[in-house]
Order: sequence, then C-alpha cells, then structure tokens
Amino acid sequence: MSNSQNTDEWSNILDIKLKELKDCQDSKQFDTCTKCNEFFECAIRKSYIKSVYESMNKGSDGGFEF
Repeated sequence: MSNSQNTDEWSNILDIKLKELKDCQDSKQFDTCTKCNEFFECAIRKSYIKSVYESMNKGSDGGFEF
C-alpha cells in the first residue's frame, strides 16, 4: 500500500470514529464527553482516542509524525 493510501486509510478511520463519538454525544444531548457518566469506561470514546493516536503515527508503533 502506498504512503498516501495508508494516510487516507487512517484519516477515513478517524472520520468514522469521530462520527460515532458525535452521534453518541448527540443521542445523549451532550456537547462533550466529559458530561457523561461513562466518560472513563466508554468504549466509543476509547476507540476514538485510539484512532487519533493511530492516525498520528499511521498505525506504526512508537513515535508520531508531526
């Protein structure tokens, strides 16, 4: 897979996870996750955070590309 395709893959995953997070917030009528009682245990939030880190390092272990 070329580098640009790999970047697109991580960006697409991040977009999907962000939409899932926003949909959850909207369904609970919150503008932020911090208002939710499930803040620390939330699988959707954890999945989004993981996708942020993966998009920053393009799925590689170790450092980030800035």
